[in-house]
Amino acid sequence: MSGTLDPALIGTLYKAACLAELDALKPGNVHAFAAGHRMVVADFVTSAEVSAPPLARQGAGIGERVHGGVAATMAAVGQNTNLGILLLCAPLAAAAERGTGIAALLDTLDRSDAEAVFAAIHLANPGGLGRAERHDVAADAPASLHDAMAEAADRDRIARAYGTGFADVTAIGLPALMEARTRGLDPSWCTTAVHLAYLRSVPDSHIARKRGRAAAEDLRREVEKIVAGLDLTAQPVEPLLALDVSLKARGLNPGTTADFTVATVFWDALASAGATLA
Repeated sequence: MSGTLDPALIGTLYKAACLAELDALKPGNVHAFAAGHRMVVADFVTSAEVSAPPLARQGAGIGERVHGGVAATMAAVGQNTNLGILLLCAPLAAAAERGTGIAALLDTLDRSDAEAVFAAIHLANPGGLGRAERHDVAADAPASLHDAMAEAADRDRIARAYGTGFADVTAIGLPALMEARTRGLDPSWCTTAVHLAYLRSVPDSHIARKRGRAAAEDLRREVEKIVAGLDLTAQPVEPLLALDVSLKARGLNPGTTADFTVATVFWDALASAGATLA
């Protein structure tokens, strides 16, 4: 079938995307330049390795891929390092295997996907989720994962992606990646450019959940000002590491931004290999 990829290749590209994100200087996150938030790079490397097989399992549903990846990760490293990554990358992996556009694929989500995703969230137990009147993740899974994601869309960019066909990736991440390549940046700095594009464009919803929307918007504005004065072609390690230290000292972890950075690199790799995603 045209536009389809072999599951083994999908798994390889997924691991490569995870490792590429770790190699890049991403202020506020764990990366090769600095650990943080009681986590180290090795945790994420192991997570990528063990979550790749379930993420790329042939014929698996989206929810099954997410739950399998989270279960493997928790067994290997004992903490949630990649729930958001898996929630974004599982639909991309399934779409690449089936040769289906991402928006059309998300329309096929069913009760089994909802049950598996809710089970994965329970297992990962991410911080800052709070409570919701409808489709609370602490309750039983709903009949529709679409409805649950729509309910959370105003407070979580990953949930929002399920209803927009990954609009943030196509509108923010991929254009930033293409621009960085056009400017001649090397791969790791291209990934940094993607991270900064998200960070300056939209408030990070992980920070918003844990510290409030005002804190997330304040950080977006702060990064917007800093990035405006940076030339990434000069590889400005010092000012970005200074921002990294500052964010970690304030306990600000733009985790959603990191998740979308992985998803962007993964999408690009799948598309370059011939997958039909749009």
